[in-house]
Amino acid sequence: MAVISVSLDDEHASLDLRERTALDDGLVPKVLRSLISHRNISSAVVTSTCLRTLVVVESERFHGAIDEITATLCEATGVAPEELRDSLTIHFDRGVATHLFTVAAGLKSVVPGEYEILGQLRRALDVALDEHVASPALTDLFQRAIASGRRVRNETTIARGTTSFAHAAVETALEHQANDAHRAVVVGAGQLATGIVRSLIASGSVGEVVVVNRTLARAQELAASVTDGVVSTANLDELAAHVDQASLVFVAATVSEPIIERHHVENRATPVVLIDLALPHGVARDVATNPVVQRLDIETLKNRIDHALEERRDAVSAAHDIVRSDVEKFLDDQRARGAAALVTQLREHFDDVVSTEFDRRANELSSLNDEQSELVKSIVRSVVAKIAHRPTTVLKESAGTDQGTRLSDATRTMFDLS
Repeated sequence: MAVISVSLDDEHASLDLRERTALDDGLVPKVLRSLISHRNISSAVVTSTCLRTLVVVESERFHGAIDEITATLCEATGVAPEELRDSLTIHFDRGVATHLFTVAAGLKSVVPGEYEILGQLRRALDVALDEHVASPALTDLFQRAIASGRRVRNETTIARGTTSFAHAAVETALEHQANDAHRAVVVGAGQLATGIVRSLIASGSVGEVVVVNRTLARAQELAASVTDGVVSTANLDELAAHVDQASLVFVAATVSEPIIERHHVENRATPVVLIDLALPHGVARDVATNPVVQRLDIETLKNRIDHALEERRDAVSAAHDIVRSDVEKFLDDQRARGAAALVTQLREHFDDVVSTEFDRRANELSSLNDEQSELVKSIVRSVVAKIAHRPTTVLKESAGTDQGTRLSDATRTMFDLS
């Protein structure tokens, strides 16, 4: 059984395509069920944000699984297959572990070392487990990747300073809006919105934060979780009025179309910074026709953080070293478990041969008394055990090496083991 990952990320996919293929939380369980309904996919885990959509599956056939994953994503998002064909980042077996561990370490994030990705991977695994579509192998892979990500953040300085996408968004917004005592509006009530609210409060530069959400109760839960008097809540239908009074507006929600358009701000006289972190777009691209209006988005943040990344070069290098070490350990453990399972299969095969042969020759042994019969069986089992000893020992000792892989394949072929 092979492990395959398919992702839409900044390695090959444009921001526009990533936004159009992002899956909201309610859609992920349906996508998981659709994936395993295909003949080539037996288990799956899916995570999706505005920055990447990542699908990891177990499959018997590589190309068949890629086609099925692509078809599922196209069906779920309405994106044409030809748009995805050249935009997918694909990994197989060892490459999947390397990619996933690197993602968990925050080395593929807009903000290197950011913590949010660990929560996203943890939730992705939880959803797959809830849907009963995550195999033990995929569960172990994700758990080990998450543990490695925590190790990177504990043992390096990669997370020092700007530690999350939300933090980076707030820092960037404040750099573009120099006034003090801002009135900020945050649209959304999920993890990203919560991070933005906390970062705004920690900055000491806001006098009021209004959390606006389609479901008011969710906004109220967010406000209660930060327990700060500057935070209030409002319904989404009150958004326009609050935008009129705000100097900072963050849209961090899943929306089907922009909720802030040019007519909302074209007559403004006071400066406002609109930060679009929504899926697919929460702020129309043409809002900045008014000179007092600035629109920032994910690409703005990425360019800023890429510039700051030079300061963390040593930490990034150390993080890559940890990832390589943890990936090798994971793969060694995986191969050792595979060897142990093969050894068990081989021994069971030999036991079955002995038992079958004794059953077949039972009539010929019927003249023996019980003691003589047991002696013959003991001698045969002893001989077979000695014959099996060397192969099983070599399989165990070579586990995790190229030679071990070749020996395992040869053993399965010679003894017809599955």
